[in-house]
Amino acid sequence: METPGSQSSLHRANLERVVRAVRLAGSLTQAEIARTTGLSAATVSNIVRELKDGGTVEVTPTSAGGRRARSVSLSGDAGIVVGVDFGHTHLRVAVGNLAHQVLAEESEPLDVDASSAQGLDRAEQLVKRLIEATGVDPSKVAGVGLGVPGPIDVESGTLGSTAILPGWTGTKPAEELRGRLGVPVHVDNDANLGALGEMVWGSGRGVRDLAYIKVASGVGAGLVISGKIYRGPGGTAGEIGHITLDESGPVCRCGNRGCLETFTAARYVLPLLQPSHGTGLTMEGVVRLARDGDPGCRRVVADVGRHIGSGVANLCNLLNPSRVVLGGDLAEAGELVLGPIRESVGRYAIPSAARQLSVLPGALGGRAEVLGALALALSEMGDSTLLDGTATGSLTEATPAFT
Repeated sequence: METPGSQSSLHRANLERVVRAVRLAGSLTQAEIARTTGLSAATVSNIVRELKDGGTVEVTPTSAGGRRARSVSLSGDAGIVVGVDFGHTHLRVAVGNLAHQVLAEESEPLDVDASSAQGLDRAEQLVKRLIEATGVDPSKVAGVGLGVPGPIDVESGTLGSTAILPGWTGTKPAEELRGRLGVPVHVDNDANLGALGEMVWGSGRGVRDLAYIKVASGVGAGLVISGKIYRGPGGTAGEIGHITLDESGPVCRCGNRGCLETFTAARYVLPLLQPSHGTGLTMEGVVRLARDGDPGCRRVVADVGRHIGSGVANLCNLLNPSRVVLGGDLAEAGELVLGPIRESVGRYAIPSAARQLSVLPGALGGRAEVLGALALALSEMGDSTLLDGTATGSLTEATPAFT
């Protein structure tokens, strides 16, 4: 029995610190582990050797700064996690291991009017099919990350009002999916998961303070402060779409007038082009036409960028992030939208905050949210069971849906 403060408990704590650092990063050199954990190089070397001998981590040769190094990652068979992303028109699921490798991924259309029960039933079926396709033992599932396009109450796990999936309002999606799968399920909104995905795999790598802006049927921001998602006490942080730009502007779905969303979201923007382009346009189509030189679409994309830049300027003045990552279809417009965003930031943000900010397109495209769901599942799992060689063994009795 370990006594708090004893040598054995200290050693155990150091083991868990190293495992957590590797788990969150995917892979690290021993020097990076030392910097991340604050442990000495000698201590890290001894711990890595012990973890390798126990089968918890794998060590492979690499290079860092032109020098030989050793890359440390969790063992490929230590366990798997699942990411589930519900969007306006799609359901996307990914399965990954604890070394941050995506083993399987699939997307299928989703009827926006489907009830939560129908959507979650389809998610259950797709999750089971992908796990079977990987050939991994279902008892190895350590957890599931779930993304939904609406605000989640932090305390109750209830999905708030959403115009994207109206049949889901008031449900507890994590609790319902957990009942179907029999494993821990962690839920967050799509903007937060997009931020997580870009921070771990995409344009936010190496940055500890960033905002991920997603413009689609609504407008939201995932905020990362000091390397962690900031949700606020009620889970509604990042609702940048409801910053007021014009008190006499269009009425927003929230009841206010002139919100940023009413100048940038697809359902407000697309009607501007209907007289000249017809009714079949999508934001993806607008971006494609803008890149091909269509003057009307280029003007609309630029205007949307300037409005987004006004909202980003407010974020700069309040939070001073070092990077803003633009996600969703609009990011594919490149400099046609990023240039106007930077122009507005330069005009409305405090100069010192504007100088420190970089504005980049997302690197993951439509995969950002499902990869963020994987990152959420990875971040929420514990480390002690990994050290005991039972990363998911404790879940075996609670996984009837996979058997």
